[in-house]
Amino acid sequence: MIKAIRNAAHNYPWFLKSIMGILAIAFVITMGWWGFGESSTNTIATVGDLTISRDEFRRTYEIMYRAYRERSGGDFNDETFKQLVIDQLVEGRLWVIAAQEMGITISDADLREAILQIPDFQKNGAFDPDLYRRLLAANHWTPAAFEAAQKQELLAGKARMMVRHSIALTPAELAESQALTTRGQNGDGADLIGSRERAVQDMLLQKQQRALAAYQDALKAKIPIKIRRELL
Repeated sequence: MIKAIRNAAHNYPWFLKSIMGILAIAFVITMGWWGFGESSTNTIATVGDLTISRDEFRRTYEIMYRAYRERSGGDFNDETFKQLVIDQLVEGRLWVIAAQEMGITISDADLREAILQIPDFQKNGAFDPDLYRRLLAANHWTPAAFEAAQKQELLAGKARMMVRHSIALTPAELAESQALTTRGQNGDGADLIGSRERAVQDMLLQKQQRALAAYQDALKAKIPIKIRRELL
């Protein structure tokens, strides 16, 4: 259950591949990209100077709930599920703070490009502003709130990427991964090279995941986190 929910949450921000410049200009004129002043009087958590509103928690809960039910079709403990949702939101805020500390920024163009590339908002291969508004409304989002959330997702994603890209295997680790692959291998040269490359990538991925977990734990240790559980 936990794995399915976390996979769904990580896939929640829709990212994809093409830019539609003309539609972007029209979108700026007709809707505007900013104005993140969503009403959020019921703050249920604070992470450093950042807040999590009850509205955001409920939206995220609904998204993760639907994703989990579609994947598993099973029942779940509501209190456990709520904890997973708030954990996900808190972790996202931690990585936003990490991005700020790293000096990472997201420009208007970066945000616009990310939204224009989301396939759910495209019709016949092009971004459709009307479809965008309808889908957001159906999911209880205002454009301003959605854009603010997307900006935070982009910041958090870039911070995670910075940490991952800072990790490399040592010569000893490379030798270990290759030795493990060579042991017992009787295939031809091409198969052996392919197996070694996969082993190296697997070891690197595991090391990156450990680094991300350690970095996140360090953020939790130094950043004040307060959760009003009675409002969950």
